[in-house]
This record gives sequence, structure tokens and C-alpha cells, in this order.
Amino acid sequence: MLLEIALFLFVCFCTWILWAYLRERKYRKKPFYNLAEIGWRTIQAPDISQRIHSMALVGDLGNNSSPADDPVLQSILHWKKEAGANSSIIFLGDNIYPTGLPPVNSYKHTAAVNKLQNQLDVFKDYKGKVVYLSGNHDWNKGRRDGYEYVLRQEKFVIDTLQDEQAYLPRGGCLGPVSWEINEQLLLIVINSQWWVQLGYRPLERSPGDPYRIPKDFFPALDKLIKENRHRFIVIAGHHPLYSNALHGGNFTVKQHLFPLTFINKRALIPLPLAGTIYRIYRKYIGAHEDMSYPPFRKFRRRMLRVLHQYKDIFYVAGHDHNLQYFQVKGNHYAVSGSASKTNFVAKGGKASFAHESKGFMVLDQYADGSIWLRVLEPSATIGEVPLLAFQKCIYKGTPLTPPSPSAVPPAGS
Repeated sequence: MLLEIALFLFVCFCTWILWAYLRERKYRKKPFYNLAEIGWRTIQAPDISQRIHSMALVGDLGNNSSPADDPVLQSILHWKKEAGANSSIIFLGDNIYPTGLPPVNSYKHTAAVNKLQNQLDVFKDYKGKVVYLSGNHDWNKGRRDGYEYVLRQEKFVIDTLQDEQAYLPRGGCLGPVSWEINEQLLLIVINSQWWVQLGYRPLERSPGDPYRIPKDFFPALDKLIKENRHRFIVIAGHHPLYSNALHGGNFTVKQHLFPLTFINKRALIPLPLAGTIYRIYRKYIGAHEDMSYPPFRKFRRRMLRVLHQYKDIFYVAGHDHNLQYFQVKGNHYAVSGSASKTNFVAKGGKASFAHESKGFMVLDQYADGSIWLRVLEPSATIGEVPLLAFQKCIYKGTPLTPPSPSAVPPAGS
């Protein structure tokens, strides 16, 4: 009797696994839109001549190749030409894989410099604003000597761009720090890696501006938001606050059955029980880089407690290697972390849009006071115009003064 029950359960498990795998295989690479967003293609944004500012949000570019060969860098070049001088680009961390910028005497140093230089070369003639922030890989994957790595990267970016505010927050500090875009739009940058980083990290808002205790960060952020609540606020960090992907505890069927593929993709040794245990661990206890990791879980809870007091805040991060957009309690949460890698992202849940694809997001501000979100993905042929995977008007404010004609590139450029 026990043998028959065990056999029945085994057959049920195998049937469920097969069904889940076939379903996942069918839909995995297709973009997901919730019911409210299915008709997004029928809604047109204002004309480009009415654009006030364009902000590109690029995460996890650190595995890039040269601008001539890299599909996302090519897409950024197209965006840069279209956006003109009234624009900015925010790099959301993990700017150099696998371990940031190592010391000069490391055999990994030259390759790391080349990756970062390839990114910066795109902006040699750029008249807009470039802002880098740091992720876990930039801090030597969170190891105890990570502070030295992030300072090295910060210096390289600032020296190359000749801009003291090109890497924020400065000196590995906590933030929040802000950059004024215009009377309607404000960028706030935070160092989310600080909360999970091992070893030394400065307990300062910015260099020379110390906090008494880490919790002082949250009143500082609340005060900054409250002072600017009449504006549309973009908060940029590395770690997402909402995610349907790996760091949010969502795995593929293959990863569930073959958990050793997390270490080596070819390690196809079936260990379903171990895979289940590992999945539960990542979802509810968390590895060092996961949303469920206790220090980050505490940070996330306090962040949402602050953000849920307000409306019209756009929090954007990288970290998970896909494209996701959520609208929760009047605010907007995005993951734009697939500039050089892609990973599985589950459909549904609270997501309005999700896609396992390379690309990045753009916020466009128009003279009628509206702000639109665009998701751009590289075309199949390198050098062609990037594809529009999703767009939505996420804010309607008061009309603004349109830019001068000289600041706007001609349509179709």
C-alpha cells in the first residue's frame, strides 16, 4: 500500500514537473502584460518636439563588449542621439563583472578597465548628465575589501568624465543624495548595497556628513521626499523592492530539478529534494544578495514604510537581469537590470510588465506635464533602431515650458 502511494505521488510529481516545464518553455521568452496594459500599443506619447527631458535607466551593464559589437551599447547610442542635450543616463550598478575594478596588479584589472572604458567612450561627446551608482559586484561581490574596489571605480569614472558628481553617492556613502533635473523632476540616488555589504562602509550620508546610527537614513530620505513632494521623484538604487525574478525567490523548473546548475550550467544532476530545499531557502531566508536576506528584508520594509506615505515616486533598480514594472499603492517600481545578461522572470503577481530580454528603460518628460515610461530592447540586427517593448504614461502634471528647437533633434534622427 505504501509503495503504491509513493508511486502515485511520484507520477503526480513528474506530471506536474512536465506540465510546468512545457508551460514555462512556451511563455518564458515572451513579454508579459497584465490585463490593464494589453492595449498599450494603441496609446501614443506626445511628439518628440515636446520632450523636455529624457532619462535612460541602465542596469547591470558590466558584461558588455565594445560599442561597435554590443547590442545594448548600440541601443544607448540611438537613445543618446534622439535625446540630445536635455537628457541624463543613470547606470544602476554592477557596472563591471565579475568583481568590480580590481587593483592594478591583479590579472583581472585590464579586462575590467576595458569594460568600463567601453561604456564611458559612448559619452565622449555627450552634453547630458551621466550618473553611476554601485552594485554588489562593484563592491567585489560584497566581500570585506569591497570598499577599496568601489572607490577605485568611482575615481576612474570621475576622472574620465571630468565630473565630480558622476558617481553617487560619493565615497561609498549611504545617501540619499539628489540631483536637480528641472522644476518638475528630481533624481535621488541611494546606496542599497551598504545594507548588505561586509567589511567597512562609511556611515555617512555623503563624505563629511555622518549619521549617528544607520536608521537615520530613513528620516533623511523621508525629509528629502517631503520637501519635494510637489515633484515627480525618481529614486535610483541597485536592489529592487519588488521583483518576480531570482532575487525575489523565483526559479525555473530546470533550477528546481537541477540545483547544481546555479554553480555550473552543465551540472545536470537531478536533485529535486535538494532543489526544493534550496528554493525555499532562497525565497524565505535568502542568500546574501536576495530580497529575503534578513538585513535587506529589514531595509526593504523600512523603505516601503517611507515610500507608501507618498504618491508619484518612481523607484528603479537593477540586480535582477530582466525588465519589470510594478505599480503599487500609487508609486512605481521598476527593474532594469538586463543590459548585459538575462535571467528568468516569472509572470503575473503584482507586475504590470515583465520580460526576460536585454534592454533598458527610459523616462520621458513632456511639455504637457506628462512623464512616460519606455522599455527599449535591442533589435535583432546590431545598429538598427531599438525595439519598443512597452510604454505607458505614468504621471500627469502641470504643463511646462517646451525646450527650444535647437535642443531637440529632428524626428527620426
